[in-house]
Amino acid sequence: MVPRAEFWHPLPNGQVACDLCPVGCRLREGRDGPCASRANRGGVMELLSYGRVVSAAVDPIEKKPLYHFHPGCDILSVAAPGCNLHCLFCQNWNISQDGKAPTMPADPVDLVTAARRQKSVGIAYTYSEPLVWYEFVRDTARLAHDAGLKNVLVTNGYLNPEPLQALLPLIDAANIDLKSMDDRFYRRICKARLEPVLAAIRQFHAAGVHLEITNLLIPGHNDSDGQIGSLVDFVAGLDPDIPLHFSAYHPAWRMDAPPTPPQTLLRARELARRRLRWVYLGNAALSEGRDTACPDCGTVLVARRGFRATVKVDENGACPTCGRQAPFVLA
Repeated sequence: MVPRAEFWHPLPNGQVACDLCPVGCRLREGRDGPCASRANRGGVMELLSYGRVVSAAVDPIEKKPLYHFHPGCDILSVAAPGCNLHCLFCQNWNISQDGKAPTMPADPVDLVTAARRQKSVGIAYTYSEPLVWYEFVRDTARLAHDAGLKNVLVTNGYLNPEPLQALLPLIDAANIDLKSMDDRFYRRICKARLEPVLAAIRQFHAAGVHLEITNLLIPGHNDSDGQIGSLVDFVAGLDPDIPLHFSAYHPAWRMDAPPTPPQTLLRARELARRRLRWVYLGNAALSEGRDTACPDCGTVLVARRGFRATVKVDENGACPTCGRQAPFVLA
């Protein structure tokens, strides 16, 4: 049975207002929200994707990417269609933007059972935007915790503070896509705003959720030294131990800017390592920026090939050479 939607209120003339995310949609009778997950049916907000899965797979957790949370483990990864951002460069536009991807039924019990059967460390809500799948993620996450599983969000962080606060006790780790430190970029390219994302990142961090951040570098849009420096300053201001992932862009959906040159990724890492301890490069064939090395003695703590990882620290995350503790979550 599909539950009632939360975080909305009725308006005059049969309209409804969504209070879930900063988009703040007002929907007339019969209209679907642009996130493809909520709709006005008879003056009531209804859920369109509860109990429907558009994609499911068992992935290495490094694919999220999470490099300091149970490295080397697999995690059941699931998604519903839809997103509350409309980034012109969306890499998963066929499930987040198109609205035509076929779905299959799944309920929270099914997913928890599947995760345990696959010996997964937990469940990752990923691929599209899990925060617009709010009620299903919440219900599944509760059952997952009861079963001893971890819950992971891979998200754009675009959620209002009240629903996010209610969800955070169920979340163990998150990778948040911080697309730019320029509000104009968010408005022009993503049809959103920057400040709610920054507020959500602060909220995740304050709640003690294991946090990693990804920035997709798009030539000519968010890859200047100034933009990179602003992003690094923000992350370092929270905690210099937060892992930062710079990811290479490739043309997708409605953006045809050229792919990110390798030298841009290397330059971004060079700048970021002046203030951050753990900086990684992804979505590119580079030997640098994939392993985790001890910042004191240089010993490789986690060696990575593709999305597979070999973990060389002990159960407490200590460097085998010098004993320095690395900020891994291993249990």
